[in-house]
Amino acid sequence: MEVYVDGVGMVPFGKHPQLSLVSLMAQAARGALEASKGPEVEALFVGAMNPEEFTGEGNLASALADELGLAGLPSMRIETASSTGAAVLEAAFYAVASGAYTSVLAVAGEKMTHQSTPRVTRILAEVIEPYEKNAGASMVALAAMVTQAYAHKWGLSQKRLERVLCRVALKNHRNGALNPYAQFRKEITEDQYFNSRMISYPLRLYDCAPITDGAAALVLTREKRDVKITGVGHGTDTLAVRHRIHLHSFAACRAAAERAYAMAKRGPRDVDLAEVHDAFTCFEIIGAEDLGLLEEGKGWRAVEKGRTEIQGEIPINPSGGLKARGHPVGASGLAQAVEIVWQLRGEVDQARQVKGARVGLLHSIGGLANNNLVVILEREDAPAHALPWEPVFSKPVEIERHHRPDPRRVSKEGVLDSYTVLYVPPEGFPSPLVLGMITTYSGQRILARAATPTTFRVGERVAIEKGDDAFYFMRFGLGQRLTFRITRKVKGWKLGLKRKFRL
Repeated sequence: MEVYVDGVGMVPFGKHPQLSLVSLMAQAARGALEASKGPEVEALFVGAMNPEEFTGEGNLASALADELGLAGLPSMRIETASSTGAAVLEAAFYAVASGAYTSVLAVAGEKMTHQSTPRVTRILAEVIEPYEKNAGASMVALAAMVTQAYAHKWGLSQKRLERVLCRVALKNHRNGALNPYAQFRKEITEDQYFNSRMISYPLRLYDCAPITDGAAALVLTREKRDVKITGVGHGTDTLAVRHRIHLHSFAACRAAAERAYAMAKRGPRDVDLAEVHDAFTCFEIIGAEDLGLLEEGKGWRAVEKGRTEIQGEIPINPSGGLKARGHPVGASGLAQAVEIVWQLRGEVDQARQVKGARVGLLHSIGGLANNNLVVILEREDAPAHALPWEPVFSKPVEIERHHRPDPRRVSKEGVLDSYTVLYVPPEGFPSPLVLGMITTYSGQRILARAATPTTFRVGERVAIEKGDDAFYFMRFGLGQRLTFRITRKVKGWKLGLKRKFRL
């Protein structure tokens, strides 16, 4: 059964100090309901990532139904971390496609800007696997290590990597400047980018999506409209980044894309524009490769050549993306869908309108790429796939299926798969904090802290020592090992003396 998009609505992203989360979501929902031409909705699907922590609000599904004057209708809340908005769309899609409902309302939102940056960082870190979080990893630190692994895999020098990331940031801010719904509506310069604060090497401030308030809504229906959803894909991966087979790409994204393309009977070449989850600039490149929109290992070249610009071969994030439109974590996936609907209907300003757009794709990442969705939307008059449909990816998606407990002991040596210098670490950790993903000679991959705050080279051989609270790594050599062991013993003696005199 085909599922069509009726009305859509969105509030401008940014700061909304006067509105509660429910009020924010209701405003977007009313916009979608007022724009709808079909029958009244029969159910509500509501999404927010963590309103209990961000705003102290719970039972959102009932609260929103009441606020909209729809009490009595079925209403449920959905959550998949930062891909929640796309998951709400998925649930609403299947509710209509199954025949259970003729018309439903999907709404997603998040309110974050009233909280301090450290508190928001802590709330977002709750989705990180406990061991990695306790080792000092934050979302940006894990993203930085993925970025380093990508650069090492495909041979990018650090200088070239930084310039490519800068190009992504400049493009998305340029697009956001044209979007009246974007949080940042001003272009940035190369000097501004390179002079911005380093957060977690190689990611600067302008590589990271901002803290945002926002909400978006769509009405889905069985009644024929000009835009329909033809493909939905959903994939997961291990919660722990260190347990994944590959660090340089996201298997859950590939799995979701494979399923979405198969359902839609389309391929990457059919896509006219894409909204790709760019919570961090490198994720746009990795995501585009995982979707098959750009050639694997060469997505960064496409950025250099301008192929992802609005008037390029494959426009990516004409809205400004999460980077410039803003990233209210629970709402971003649904906001991507609203942007694509507007693009397919030709309802955006001509300066950012993708000419002749007939097929659009949204890509949404949950957590650190462990709960991801891909949705394909197209105009009713879009031409069919030119050739008989065939699977898009020739290689099977590689995902570790079995949960692996962490080793208590590992070999004393390993290879540094990736690392980052985290300049804004979680509370209680020193700055700078150097974290590394290491494959030990005994075959396990671990997340470890550097014994001393220094720079390393991805792929180099390192020594590993077990501390009281974590694994530590250092440059290979007996001197550093002895220094580390002596330091540990001295700390142990001091702690013992303190306890003795307290007693």
